[in-house]
Amino acid sequence: MKHNNILPNAHFHKDWQLRVKTWFDQPGRKKRRRINRIQKAARIAPRPTELLRPAVRCPTVKYNTRLRVGRGFTLDELKAAGIRRKEALTIGIPVDHRRKNRSEESLQYNVQRLLAYKSKLIIFPRKSKSKKKDISEPAEIATATQHKGTVLAIQQTWPEEEARAITEEEKAISAYATLRKAKSDARLVGVREVRRKAKEEEEASKKK
Repeated sequence: MKHNNILPNAHFHKDWQLRVKTWFDQPGRKKRRRINRIQKAARIAPRPTELLRPAVRCPTVKYNTRLRVGRGFTLDELKAAGIRRKEALTIGIPVDHRRKNRSEESLQYNVQRLLAYKSKLIIFPRKSKSKKKDISEPAEIATATQHKGTVLAIQQTWPEEEARAITEEEKAISAYATLRKAKSDARLVGVREVRRKAKEEEEASKKK
């Protein structure tokens, strides 16, 4: 060996060529998924091909400005929209009893989604001579078509602000210093409370 090179230490005793995985069935799988979607749409017609999903915020501070589809609607959202839990499962509305509404904004947003969906919903009778109140009018049923794709697609609500000049007051404030102070205040709450109580006890003992 010449020069300051890495010493060769290659391991070629495992026949790695035999363990390489290949995916040559991608075109076939793509065709099979497409055929399955077509068959499912025909099987469940005239119902929509997808369920109505709630709008939820992405986790963590980095992504919580973005909305995405969730698993199901909460019981509070269904109650506010006037939809029973068992009824929701029959009209294409999934229910997630574990999710909780952390803000009034998210609750009202999803309630509006439910009300918009309910206003456009056409309910077919299970039997030809059904006399239930929730059944749609015969004229609506006759003109109903199957909805394919996402039901009430979620629109991102990005706040738009007009460009403006930075004020002198904003220039004087340091965002870094403000955040550091808030962080240290939160960290030292217990220590400062202990010091305050000790000082009060000391003053009380001096007065005696």
